[in-house]
Amino acid sequence: MKLTVIIVNYNVKFYVEQCLYSLRKALTGIDAEICVVDNCSNDGSIDYLKPRFDDVVFIQNQENMGFSRANNIAIRRSQSKYVLLLNPDTMVGEDTIRQTIAFMDSHERAGALGVKMLNTDGSVAKESRRGIPSPATAFYKMCGLCERFPANRTFAHYYMSYLPWNEASKIEIVSGAFCLLRKSTLEDVGLLDEDFFMYGEDIDLSYRIHNKGWDVWYYPTEILHYKGESTQKTSFRYVHVFYEAMLIFFNKHYSHLSFLFSLPIQMAIYSKALSTLISVKMSKFYSTFKNEKLKVAAPISYICVVPMENRELCNKIASANGLDPNYITDLDDIEYNELNETALTYIIYDVSAFALQQIFKSATSSAHPRVKMGFFNPLSHTIITEKNVFNDQ
Repeated sequence: MKLTVIIVNYNVKFYVEQCLYSLRKALTGIDAEICVVDNCSNDGSIDYLKPRFDDVVFIQNQENMGFSRANNIAIRRSQSKYVLLLNPDTMVGEDTIRQTIAFMDSHERAGALGVKMLNTDGSVAKESRRGIPSPATAFYKMCGLCERFPANRTFAHYYMSYLPWNEASKIEIVSGAFCLLRKSTLEDVGLLDEDFFMYGEDIDLSYRIHNKGWDVWYYPTEILHYKGESTQKTSFRYVHVFYEAMLIFFNKHYSHLSFLFSLPIQMAIYSKALSTLISVKMSKFYSTFKNEKLKVAAPISYICVVPMENRELCNKIASANGLDPNYITDLDDIEYNELNETALTYIIYDVSAFALQQIFKSATSSAHPRVKMGFFNPLSHTIITEKNVFNDQ
């Protein structure tokens, strides 16, 4: 077998469903299997997904084992040449997997590969490429030099933003949202470190792959990543788990540093975690105060790019959820320059009528932070955005 795709699910069944539909097209003609590992979801994920995808292998854990352990369970049972770790909140372009496997086949020392990840507003996620977060590199990021000097190879090494987006490049860290791995590389360096519950395991694995002499690559084919829909990033738990992962990585790989050098780094991590938590709490307080004061919800508009034959179903779902969208028929009909930039606009694309690669091209050509992608799927009777799932049930 050529490929095993592994998706870890925790209470995001509709996003997994959307991801699986995109994989059906992306895996056409490829000898592959899909394995969904459910981390004891309480939203009925298995009962919902299993009847709809009888060609998918489902593994149901009796507890939330975290990202690393859940992936390792599926990796151990796989018999394929390659393994793809894929987040549930992603959508994969039709040619993405075919292109990336062909690249790996032609580069025998390629141990891991990542791709260009798009945000829902059509912009490219910086996390698509990263450098090893050495103490110096992490310092440049935390103090703002990385963002201030994006073309500088020293200061901007964390995101490697000096590299071109449209060319394949050697990098150091691949995101766990889309991480294509050679099975023989995993046999050489070991599986995901299960000390990492969530976050940091991709950095640790990429670091070990890189240090073992394997190449780590970025390849410029596109996927959509909702950037952690399965995780509430404004919660205390997120801040705790994320910065705890940073400490695990530092202690594992840089514990040899002298106490005088390591102590300030650890204190910086704790300080950054505290400041992030305070910022999150203040942002929530300000948002609540502002909304109470104004008693006005931020305006949101919807534009549905849906052919006539699917419009009745789309409108039924929209009406059942209090949405009042405008309808257009084709991607070329979107007038980006006429959108109200003060309002948040979701452009809802019919995935049965347009290829994801067409949709991505349309969205990236006019990327704007107030204009975001959403998707309508007649098969699942759903409209999905980064924040909401609407259906007719």
